[in-house]
This record gives sequence, structure tokens and C-alpha cells, in this order.
Amino acid sequence: MRRKACLIFNPVSGTTDADQDLERIKELLSPQFDLDIQFTTEEISADKLAQEAVKKGEFEIIIAAGGDGTLSETARALGETTIPLGIIPRGTANAFASALGLPDTLDEACETILSGKTRRIDIGRCNGKLMTLLAGIGFEAETVENASREAKQRWGVLAYLVSGIQQLRELELFEAEIETDDKIIKVSAGALTVANAAPPTSVLAQGPAGILYDDGLLDVTIISSNTWGAAIAASYHLLQTGLRGDAAQRDDIGYLRTKRVKITTNPPQKIVLDGEMIGNTPLEVECIPGGLSVIVPMLAAEKISEKLEGLPDLEIEEKSAPVTGD
Repeated sequence: MRRKACLIFNPVSGTTDADQDLERIKELLSPQFDLDIQFTTEEISADKLAQEAVKKGEFEIIIAAGGDGTLSETARALGETTIPLGIIPRGTANAFASALGLPDTLDEACETILSGKTRRIDIGRCNGKLMTLLAGIGFEAETVENASREAKQRWGVLAYLVSGIQQLRELELFEAEIETDDKIIKVSAGALTVANAAPPTSVLAQGPAGILYDDGLLDVTIISSNTWGAAIAASYHLLQTGLRGDAAQRDDIGYLRTKRVKITTNPPQKIVLDGEMIGNTPLEVECIPGGLSVIVPMLAAEKISEKLEGLPDLEIEEKSAPVTGD
């Protein structure tokens, strides 16, 4: 018997042919799932569609096919529920899938949904909204805001790079107060990032050594570079340490881990939450351990190798292949 699943599909995500992608998804998933397909539009967002699917109470899984915005919106609607999220990344950056170690090809993503397992991961609550990846203040928010949809569709992830370089030329420090359960930090910063999960390509989140999505903690990265050249050097350093899984070592980069954080700034700074602008500081984020169920790949079984050499009194007799009749 096929399971009931709601598929939330964003037809304008990414650069591939949406109609072909949808047909392929249906071809792969329909043998096991009775798909109720819902399309996002400019008027109807993924979180609204997901909320309606949750209210129906008839779906065993809700699948999101789109970019990071679509995936994060759907995840927020499923946060603190028992309904698992299936992920088919079709966006520009696909940071959400990358952060969780999920495949970024359509066929592999569908295979994960068909044969994977359910895993509980952390989410955050950011200014009253649920957060799957990260919230950025200052430089990152300006970069995301100024990367147009047209540029992303034409250039892909390079659109963020171009926007980032433009923003670096206008980099200005601001006063920030960072309050955790046990301390208050006052600092001048150009960018602040609070991450629940982040792939190495989310460069401005890579202060700590490894960002875990199931440790019950948020990772805060502070960048205080005060010149264009220093900001370029700091960004490159964070990319390299992020790819290696090391902690940042520069004096203009700081980081800490905490269960909750409140950040105020002077002057107020824009906030980007999971790729979407949500207003200005202050920002309050708390971690919700195990707040979301996600379908992830089954771990590949380790191939058992043979090791016999060195055993005492070892004798090995090779057997001839059995003879089979016609």
C-alpha cells in the first residue's frame, strides 16, 4: 500500500527545467507514495502549504522540492511536529542539504526519501520564527538582500559572491552587544552569524571547528575586520578552516557556543534568516534540541575485508568452482 505524501514544489527554484524535474520526481516516488502535489506561488508560500498539510493530519511525510527558502519554510512548518521532512534540493546554493550531508542531485535525493531513515535534528527559534540553518546580521544580510533572483537564476551561487564583493566595498563596523546565559560581550563587528547548521560554503558562520546540527547548541561567529583587505583575508581564512573543519585563528574573528543568545546593535542592522530578510536587530535565538525530523540517507554498510595472514598454523585450500549443468 502506498504511503500518503504531500509534495511542495517551487517551480521557479534553480536553473533546471521545472516540468522535467517534476515528472522525474513523480516517476521515482509514485511507486511508493500517493503524492498530493502543491505548488508555491508569489502569493502562496511553502510554509503556508506545509501548515495546511500538517492540519490535514493525513500525510506520513511532507516533501519539499526547491531552494533553501522553500526547504527552510517547509521545515519551519514541520518544526516541533512528528512529521518527517523529505528534501529535494533544486536551488542556487542548496546550503540546507549540504549542511545535513544530503545528496544534491534529484535522483539521489528521491532515493534517500524512498530508502532513508528518520533523524531528529536541532532547530532554532529566532525572533519568534523557527530557524533551520542560520541568522546573519550586517554583511551577510546585506549580501543576501542585494543578490537578485534574476542574478541567482543566471549566475547561480556566483550571484552571492558578486553581491558580497560589492558589499565589502561598503563595509562598516557597528557596535554589538551579545548576551548569553553566562556573559555579556560588547564588541565592534561587521558581521555576526548565529548558526544551527551551516555548510562550509556559508563562510561567515565558520568560526568554530565544525558546526553540529544535533548538539543542542548555537554557533556564533563574530567578524570585526575594519578594512576591505582584512575582510577579504578573513573570508578566505574562514573558507579554508571551514573546509578543513578547523577553528578560525585570526584576531579579527571570534566565536562562541551557547544555547541561547540575544544580540543588539547600534545602529540597527538588517537580519537574514535562512536566506530571507526578516527585519532589523535586536535578534534573539534559542536552540530547540531535536526539534525537526528529516529523512537522511542510510549509512552505507562498511565492507568487511578479509584478513587471515599471520594466524598460527594457517592453511588455506582454494576450492574449485562448482560445476553446473546446462
